[in-house]
Amino acid sequence: MSTVFEDSVPPPAAAVSIHDAHKWYGPHQVLSGIDLTVQPGQVTVILGPSGSGKSTLLRAVNHLEKLDIGHVSVDGELIGVRHHRGRLKEISQRAILAQRSRIGFVFQNFNLFPHLTVLDNVTAAPVATGRKSRAQAQELARALLERVGLGDKADAYPRQLSGGQQQRVAIARALALEPGVILFDEPTSALDPELVGEVLAVIKDLATSGTTLIIVTHEIGFAREVADTVVFLDAGRIVEQGPPEQVLNHPAHPRTREFLSRVL
Repeated sequence: MSTVFEDSVPPPAAAVSIHDAHKWYGPHQVLSGIDLTVQPGQVTVILGPSGSGKSTLLRAVNHLEKLDIGHVSVDGELIGVRHHRGRLKEISQRAILAQRSRIGFVFQNFNLFPHLTVLDNVTAAPVATGRKSRAQAQELARALLERVGLGDKADAYPRQLSGGQQQRVAIARALALEPGVILFDEPTSALDPELVGEVLAVIKDLATSGTTLIIVTHEIGFAREVADTVVFLDAGRIVEQGPPEQVLNHPAHPRTREFLSRVL
């Protein structure tokens, strides 16, 4: 596959700031005071064992998960809340949806609309948000499908595609809103092993485009190749973070070393 985004002009990259994030599910604390800043245009990969809070943290960035304490901002704008009389108050659902439209999200299980064609899946959000006319959205969608290697699948339905193809459609759909940040929640975990490479190739090319990416994954080799920063989570806390060379090759924390010894 050729370099996917080599001729595109990416939107301005967004900075992401997570401040003192706490989250409980009943008595179980999933996030325990996480602080994390992602610089514009950087690729941050989040690693950790199952149950460490990775997906919860990612979903908090676009307010799919509501923090019990703490807040998230993207380019300085609070996400899902606003200051009101010295406290944080949730904004309207309509306002939250508007914010989410500026933050791309690629799920584990694709989440495509099964009754819509590939083209309509990619055009739905730009049209619904009023960002583009249907004709403009279709033009952009066809270009994005070409760039993820699926230009010939515009009229197909999700059930007619492999898992890897569906996930590439999901990436094109996230790009259609031209977000400054894209979140990937274990984008290859639902794929058969032979399909993983085609999805990672698209994300690798996207990583060179200047868009801010936050990726939850178990693919250590991929993290080593694309990440500017690797964050290792355990029990809802950031145990270690730094460049891939440091965290993956010379981890300082015993818990990081133990985890890597099991997955490498």
